[in-house]
Amino acid sequence: MTNDEHVVLVDPAGNAVGTAPKSTVHGTATPLHMAFSSYVFDASGNVLLTRRADHKITWPGVLTNSCCGHPLPGEGLPSAVIRRLSHELSLTVSSVDLLLPRFSYRAVMPDGTVEHELCPVYRALVGEEPSANPEEVGSVLWMPWKEFSDRVLAGELAISPWATEQLPQLVALGPDPLTWPVADPGELPPAVRDL
Repeated sequence: MTNDEHVVLVDPAGNAVGTAPKSTVHGTATPLHMAFSSYVFDASGNVLLTRRADHKITWPGVLTNSCCGHPLPGEGLPSAVIRRLSHELSLTVSSVDLLLPRFSYRAVMPDGTVEHELCPVYRALVGEEPSANPEEVGSVLWMPWKEFSDRVLAGELAISPWATEQLPQLVALGPDPLTWPVADPGELPPAVRDL
């Protein structure tokens, strides 16, 4: 991906208010922008975890969910999920389901760098092994969902701040991630609702 890739800036209600180069967005005054998080599962309900590459601007080397990213201007979120899973993990997904349409968060790193995103959460199902792109991903790990969620909620496994906030909301959807209910796309922020 090129450094002139743009992200969609939004207001607190989720309306698009402009775009900005991705390379310039993340700093101490990061504007609110559109993003997504995805959790990849295999047929047995194991979740794919990734460790962010050590040279990432935000939370380098941190264990997190399968894949995060930003939709390009005019790109729907399911398409962005598919694009980034292919780019970061060489995965072809069989389905992409919306789980948490209104998730948002703001987190600050020790050096003052801020993430500030409207970040709907998706589930993706795969039947193949990932191949990590070292520009994005340091390592990958499959883990049974219950083991992952139990260890995080017990404070035994440290993960990214966004995944930490997402986890209780995902657990509330039920014990089996393969049967979680799909959310209404009409609840997505207006900036990406009809794409």
